Amino acid sequence: MNTDKIQGVLYGSAYGDALAAPTEFTRDLGAIRRQFPPNGPTDIHKGRVTDDTQMMLAVGRALLETPALTAGTAEAPLRREFVTWLHDPENTRAPGLTCLSACRHLDAGETWQKASMGQSKGCGANMRVQPAGFIADADQRAGYAQFQAALTHGHPTALAAAELTAEAIWLLLSGTAPAELPAALIAHAAAQRTTYRADWLGDLWQVTGFSGEVSYISRGWDECLEVLERLDRAVRSGIPATADPCDFTGEGWIAEEALATGLLCFLLTPEDPVEALRRAAVTSGDSDSLACLAGAFAGAHLGLSAFPAGWKTQIEYAGELERQSAAFAARNA
Repeated sequence: MNTDKIQGVLYGSAYGDALAAPTEFTRDLGAIRRQFPPNGPTDIHKGRVTDDTQMMLAVGRALLETPALTAGTAEAPLRREFVTWLHDPENTRAPGLTCLSACRHLDAGETWQKASMGQSKGCGANMRVQPAGFIADADQRAGYAQFQAALTHGHPTALAAAELTAEAIWLLLSGTAPAELPAALIAHAAAQRTTYRADWLGDLWQVTGFSGEVSYISRGWDECLEVLERLDRAVRSGIPATADPCDFTGEGWIAEEALATGLLCFLLTPEDPVEALRRAAVTSGDSDSLACLAGAFAGAHLGLSAFPAGWKTQIEYAGELERQSAAFAARNA
């Protein structure tokens, strides 16, 4: 696997997070453009990231510490990293309530199924899943992506969106052309629609109150398919340069919309990563998470070398980003 592209996924996520963080809670596009003239932010400022990057690095550390990928081996490293993040003095970057609540339950020693917030499909499930995109085995990639989401977000759409996010990264790393990505993800979602990964999820479907395994997981895939169809239409028809991508695929506070709108921002200018991040920043939605995902997709497609060279030394957690990039490159050599 290309080292530059592995770096691109991790650094690109952090770059998007830092660039769009100042606009996360500003819904007025005009105000964003006035704050960052002429048309929104195009720099990572001081490189300060949010909980998105912190949790992505937590997942990365957990994955690197997991010797063989099964639910049994994956739980302890993820639980440990999530609890460490919960108590980190730097966990002051507007963390999501679902992640905080679930991690408190994990910290208290509850089973992960009971700790998980069963009705939540917030974007915290997939704004951190990027390292799962480096897993070559398709079943392990899907299982791990869903499992890391399920520890905090128990809604089936959170699981499906996390798997699709990891799948999109894997496809781009593997050379899939950006224009082919929507159709490939739609096909993947349709093929997985009735697949409940009991070896990873256990009785989560019962804990969350569904009537059966298939009714549980198909709900998630159906909601993802609906937003992927909207993404495909937006990409095919095009959207105005000044339009808000959120108007076409959602604001990104929930997992399936974060996937679709992050992808849309990338697919509008797949050869220009800074413009993709800018489009995510100039939105009425969860801009830092949208840009975080757009940066991951751009990095998987173009590699770290496509981003401004100076950003690498400006970005927060640069040492950890470099360490994990090297470790994942060595694992996938």
